[in-house]
Amino acid sequence: MSLRTDNRTAAASWAGAIGMRGGTAQGGALTRAVLCEAVCGCCPTLSRAEARKVLDATLAEISDALVRGEAVKLRSFGSFKVRSKRERIGRNPKTGEEAPIRPRTVLTFKASPVLVAHLNRAQI
Repeated sequence: MSLRTDNRTAAASWAGAIGMRGGTAQGGALTRAVLCEAVCGCCPTLSRAEARKVLDATLAEISDALVRGEAVKLRSFGSFKVRSKRERIGRNPKTGEEAPIRPRTVLTFKASPVLVAHLNRAQI
């Protein structure tokens, strides 16, 4: 089995576990509760409390890495990067008046080709 087939299979099984095929019970919003249920479904030996701890620890580690300014790369999903934006002059679209935009830090996400293909129901 090729590496691409493994990625596609892993992405499809994870997407099915979290309900991407038919949406979620929250009208399309993926919540912590839905993710916790997906972890329980994938690992039946874990209790709900243990699954919640695993999920919370994973999200905390991702958040901490982003706060430290590190990139987070999740294979077959995508990558998160923290960028610093410089101060610039913007305009009020109604009045055309110039207004300074302060420097800030932003979070960017780039989807992997596997995720994009899954979203478009295409094969890589």
